[in-house]
Amino acid sequence: MSLQFHQAVENMDVWSASCADVSFVITFASPSGPGFHGRRGFLASWRPDHSGIGAIKVIGSPFDTFTEAEGACNTMLGVLENG
Repeated sequence: MSLQFHQAVENMDVWSASCADVSFVITFASPSGPGFHGRRGFLASWRPDHSGIGAIKVIGSPFDTFTEAEGACNTMLGVLENG
């Protein structure tokens, strides 16, 4: 099943999706300007729902495009579902 991301915070570059008790978030960061600061790109992370652990960065983050970040999240979901 493919994740369906939606903008989670109005007027900010934050998208979220969840499936199989796992939440995914993609944010956009840049070294300067409004929003999140950091290395330029789309940072993807995941965490199990209903747990006390923090988010875990998806390998390869930050990505150059949203599509790459979304694909990496879908790949990570497949890894998590197949144990």
